[in-house]
Amino acid sequence: MITLYGIKNCDTVKKARRWLDERGIDHRFHDYRVDGLNQAMLAEFIAALGWEALLNTRGTTWRRLDEARRSAVDGPAAATALMLEMPSIIKRPLLCAPGRPMLLGFSDSGYQQYFSEV
Repeated sequence: MITLYGIKNCDTVKKARRWLDERGIDHRFHDYRVDGLNQAMLAEFIAALGWEALLNTRGTTWRRLDEARRSAVDGPAAATALMLEMPSIIKRPLLCAPGRPMLLGFSDSGYQQYFSEV
């Protein structure tokens, strides 16, 4: 089963969900805020993509952090702790399909290519 991870009110997640629905691609949506996020799940994401890719340093959640808190995120342990505390700081959406690499973010062409290879 394909799983799309994110937060339901995120505009980019909405675009990705609409893209999947319009093409009849069966998937499950996992909302970090509603369905949760645990250390094991996040460790799997970090192992596949790296903590730097997952940490959204361009979003409002990151920009609202004070400078000391931002500069303290200097490695996987600190990034993991922050992402578990504030799941909205994770770049999204994250698409996971069994036996395929994870796909972070959304673009029409990126999803088109991803699903033409699946």
